[in-house]
Amino acid sequence: MVKAARRAGRSLAKDFREVENLQVSSKGAGDFVSRADMAAEGIIREVLREARPNYGWIGEESGEEEGKDPTRHWIVDPLDGTTNFLHGMPHWAISIALEHKGEVIAAVIFDPAKDEMFVAEKGQGAWLNSQRLRVSNRNRMIESVFETGLPFA
Repeated sequence: MVKAARRAGRSLAKDFREVENLQVSSKGAGDFVSRADMAAEGIIREVLREARPNYGWIGEESGEEEGKDPTRHWIVDPLDGTTNFLHGMPHWAISIALEHKGEVIAAVIFDPAKDEMFVAEKGQGAWLNSQRLRVSNRNRMIESVFETGLPFA
């Protein structure tokens, strides 16, 4: 998953530098971003299929496809944060997960702009690059910080 995310990240980073030069007339830039999104999904699919050819596939762009192993599926959003990407904002990522019997057992989120690779595996913990992530012991909302993005209506 890490290899697939990095490879797609290189492709999207190149495209991101180009989209900043486009006029954001929703059609031209939007079509460009759609092509970048689909190309990234193709790269991810190629790398993951090479590693695990029998797994199924659920891709944001290409939809769902059963594999020879009906219990495992790759779940992929090749460009998570398309609106930010389209507007030249460096807040987007590549999201890849592995589902087994309806449960996500591993995931990778790669932010090429910051070169941050988040990796998590059931029972093994979560990591940001080589640093172990830990869950806070805060239990009151007032003590916490959280962030979200709201899509356009």
